[in-house]
Amino acid sequence: MRLSKAWIIASKDFKIFTKKKSVIYTIIYFEAVFSIALPFVTRFIANREGAASLLPSFINAFSFWFVIGATLLPVGIASFSLIGEKLQNSLEPLLATPTTDGEILLGKTIAAFLPAVVVNFIGAVVFCVLVDVFTRSTLGYLYYPNVGIFIIIFLLAPLASILSVGYNILISSRVNDARTAYQLGALMILPLAAVYVLSEIRVITLSTTTFLIIAGVLAVIAVIVFYLARATFQRDEILTKWK
Repeated sequence: MRLSKAWIIASKDFKIFTKKKSVIYTIIYFEAVFSIALPFVTRFIANREGAASLLPSFINAFSFWFVIGATLLPVGIASFSLIGEKLQNSLEPLLATPTTDGEILLGKTIAAFLPAVVVNFIGAVVFCVLVDVFTRSTLGYLYYPNVGIFIIIFLLAPLASILSVGYNILISSRVNDARTAYQLGALMILPLAAVYVLSEIRVITLSTTTFLIIAGVLAVIAVIVFYLARATFQRDEILTKWK
């Protein structure tokens, strides 16, 4: 597998997506909610009596939204990546190029993965700074940076994003409409949203250990989904049998 070929495909997709304002606005909107709105919620909590003991659990739960975001952000790009080319009749010329199936998939994975991870990282930095500003007087120390946020941003979020892209490739192999693919692809957030809800109702605690367990589960599922996506993407059958 040649990374240079995959990067050419990714670069082409980057140019296409930068022209799709709906995708760009969606990414910016969700990141703004995560990175700006949530810290203001912590500010409200910090002003309550006895907030010092409550804040860490709330902050950890809020930071988990960056894992959910990393799952959701690539959906718009990944769902359009294959179906868009299919509908615009540009998929056949791509398949006729001297690239392997793996290089095409890798290129499209990079195109959906990198923007999501970069934007998510920027949003996380803004989130951490605002949380520190709003909670330092209550906690008596700077909550960030810490081990938990590093695990979220550099391990959990990338794994969740890779899994989301692979899942959307599988979805794209079964539908011919980008909107349908987006709606089905967005279902990936449901298990992670369930983890967030369980943490809020104190069924589980989002600690470093929990983050590492979730990372292990995501890694195993991502590998399985990768092989399923690779098996689904068959150059000779894709144009005639993908429905």
